[in-house]
Amino acid sequence: MKQTYRGRCHCGKVRFEVDADLDHVRVCDCSICRARGALNHRVKETDIRVLTPLSEMSLYEWNTKQAKDYFCPVCGILPFRRPRNGADIWTVNVRCLEGVDLDAIPIRHVRGSELSLVSEEEERR
Repeated sequence: MKQTYRGRCHCGKVRFEVDADLDHVRVCDCSICRARGALNHRVKETDIRVLTPLSEMSLYEWNTKQAKDYFCPVCGILPFRRPRNGADIWTVNVRCLEGVDLDAIPIRHVRGSELSLVSEEEERR
């Protein structure tokens, strides 16, 4: 059942709200997700309200430049991102949501490391 959660980065500069049924979190094994340590949950675009303008956040893109990682320019926390394979989907870092018992949410492991990467030559095009 969907519930509304308030979310924020560590320092509070980036704020958002999300309607989600936190029936699981995703832990991805790709290089960036492993380093980040986020607990991810995907939501439809209609279920997230970004309260801080995206223009006030830092943006990180790599490889195909399709995924958009938004993070706080002050504290460096990434509260949400746009995955490369979903134009109407956002991925929320559940660690940034208020009032969530992280130990009570089942984990699904995702093998992002197995996604094919674009070659350097294709990237330059």
